[in-house]
Amino acid sequence: MKLLDLFTLSISRLGTGKLRTALTMLGIIIGVASVVALVSVAQGATSGINSRLEGLGTNLLTVNAGGSVSGATRGAFGSATTLTIDDATAISKLPGVAGVAPELSTSALVVAGSENETTTVIGTSPAFALVNAYDIWQGSFLNQASEDNTLRIAVLGATTADNLGLGASAIGSEITIGGYPFRVIGIMQAKGGSGFQSPDDQVLIPLSTARTLFVGTDSIRSVGVSVASAKQMEAVKAEITTLLEQRHGIAAGGTDDFTIQDQSQLLSTASSVGTLLTVLLAGIASISLIVGGIGIMNIMLVSVRERTREIGIRKAIGARGRDVMLQFLIEALALSLAGGLIGIVIGVAVSIVIALLAGWAIAFNPLTIAVPVVFSLIVGIVFGVWPARQAARLDPVVALRYE
Repeated sequence: MKLLDLFTLSISRLGTGKLRTALTMLGIIIGVASVVALVSVAQGATSGINSRLEGLGTNLLTVNAGGSVSGATRGAFGSATTLTIDDATAISKLPGVAGVAPELSTSALVVAGSENETTTVIGTSPAFALVNAYDIWQGSFLNQASEDNTLRIAVLGATTADNLGLGASAIGSEITIGGYPFRVIGIMQAKGGSGFQSPDDQVLIPLSTARTLFVGTDSIRSVGVSVASAKQMEAVKAEITTLLEQRHGIAAGGTDDFTIQDQSQLLSTASSVGTLLTVLLAGIASISLIVGGIGIMNIMLVSVRERTREIGIRKAIGARGRDVMLQFLIEALALSLAGGLIGIVIGVAVSIVIALLAGWAIAFNPLTIAVPVVFSLIVGIVFGVWPARQAARLDPVVALRYE
């Protein structure tokens, strides 16, 4: 019997029980839709995280105070007072360094008219915008004159400005930070982000002003370093380590009282976590495909029993065992493939809706579509072989007597 005839016969048989066929495909549809949706969402979330990390700055190195050991206690990351403004100045003179932005931060109540919020106040230098890849939406950024003269001026993050009810007309207006009056000179372009330490929910003031009003010390929390070229990242990182060890009197092999974070390391870690999350979600969703395959096998076994006399008649008039086996196998494959294609459409639609609601990038990899289809076909073969073999092995004489 020709393969095309077998295919036509199989499809016609499936069409005789539309409700049962639809319910049988439902398990495959749910399984494939789950795989496509969860994998696409995980890829979109990973892409969004990577984009935000890349938006932190250009070829960024961050030198954090901390890592010191006092007795048997190791200082917490960023908690020690081991970095100074002089350290930042020395780092800025190293070859390959495009910009340096020392930072110290505190939390303070910011008030504008009748609105107020408690947010992060960062004292920094004019190079902060370059190092951390910020753009100004309205007004201007900090300059060297504001640093030299300890001016009470402030640049607001986009979220902070919104929370305080300030817009473009707020440039030149007065706010209070920790009870001190400040003049708003700029509002930064939004980067995107929410929650703790959002890059858009902060207030930037001159470093000298923050030291005088809020901290009262030359110690700084961290130093952001923009490297001129990505190829120089490791070399500059080594130079900074050597410089700070010399300045802090740390002997060779000793424990550093600072920590250097490499942006590429953060990106690599985020990518690794994203890949692990994608594989985990795909594995969990694949369980429903297995359940759908078991449903196909169950229905096909019932179908073999219901069509025993039909099989007997076909074998009696010359149908070979492999013809019968192929017919039932094609039916199982048709169920799996149809369910897989419908599942892909539903999965893509669901992933788009979730991405739009969550604000993530819509990411589709061709493998995200191809793998579920191939897997659904494999499920059809694996769970369709046994019923097909059962049908092929029926004795025509016994089958014709079956009631």
